[in-house]
Amino acid sequence: MSKKILVIEDHPDMRDNIREILELSRYLVRTAANGKEGVEMVKQDKPDLILCDVTMPVLDGFGVLHLLSRDEQTSGIPFIFLTAKAERTDFRKGMEMGADDFITKPFDDIELLRAIESRFKKADSLRHDYERSAAGINDFINGAKGFDELKKLSDAMDVNSYKKKDAIYHSGSFPKGVFFINKGRVKVFKTHEDGKEFITGLFTQGDFFGYPALLEDTSHADSATALEESEIGLIPKEDFFALLHNNAEVSRKFINLLSGNLQEREEQLLRLAYNSVRKRVAAALVNLSSHYNTAPDEIFSISISRQDLASLAGTAVETTIRTLGEFKEEGMVHVQAGSISLLDINRLNSLRN
Repeated sequence: MSKKILVIEDHPDMRDNIREILELSRYLVRTAANGKEGVEMVKQDKPDLILCDVTMPVLDGFGVLHLLSRDEQTSGIPFIFLTAKAERTDFRKGMEMGADDFITKPFDDIELLRAIESRFKKADSLRHDYERSAAGINDFINGAKGFDELKKLSDAMDVNSYKKKDAIYHSGSFPKGVFFINKGRVKVFKTHEDGKEFITGLFTQGDFFGYPALLEDTSHADSATALEESEIGLIPKEDFFALLHNNAEVSRKFINLLSGNLQEREEQLLRLAYNSVRKRVAAALVNLSSHYNTAPDEIFSISISRQDLASLAGTAVETTIRTLGEFKEEGMVHVQAGSISLLDINRLNSLRN
């Protein structure tokens, strides 16, 4: 099946010339006369690659790239700038924004086609979804190794075993890399000066954690502990930054993998600020189900300490125990020997303040 290419170029002669070159090479080509028209066309029919002039009326090439990079549906499309300017500032700005390549006019047919073929080859090698396991992450890293820009990446992660309640890292320690859960469950939490814990994140098999400090180049502001026997890998920071900075496709892929819990964290803070105690404990139970329920058609049960549940709900242990008792009397949960079963998750989820 022929690849679809969108050419965004305001000069008619140049636009027609590029179209002719690409169609002779059996690409399916659409054209746009300015940036605004190009963005609209991308949203109507997503192309496999975009060739875009930098200097255009209505919306320039940098504006086009900015708008497309903000949309998850279009941020991964290979993007090549076309420009008559050979200034280094334009090149640097374009690459920092996420462009995949920069072709300076005038260019010949071979130069254009080689640049396009190179982008397709790299995009195709990273387009498939990697299995969320240690083997899958190694495949992901090895896929990136095929690019000349990426050097000295590890052949495999170091995977360590942790028992329940074992510390993975402590607040104040400096990050050595990004953690990946191959098996098990992990809580990330902050400790108040009075010793009380506040759980800021729950993670399970296939999740990444511990990366905010790495991105900010600071020590960890929180701590992480295994909630059960777990196998956890560490992607060294050198590999992480090589993947993140040296290739646009790799960067987009890794950012999508790492950013899944950010919106959830914001919602959790809003719940703690505005919800009643009953609503917060109910939300904590629903949150546990959403993270750890592997059989949605069955009643979800989990063994969790009342201290951890209270930390997740942002309330006192005594209050959490009393609220669980109320939920039990109302038929929403069943509590036995430390295990909590959610009998009516819909009622828990729809509790009012």
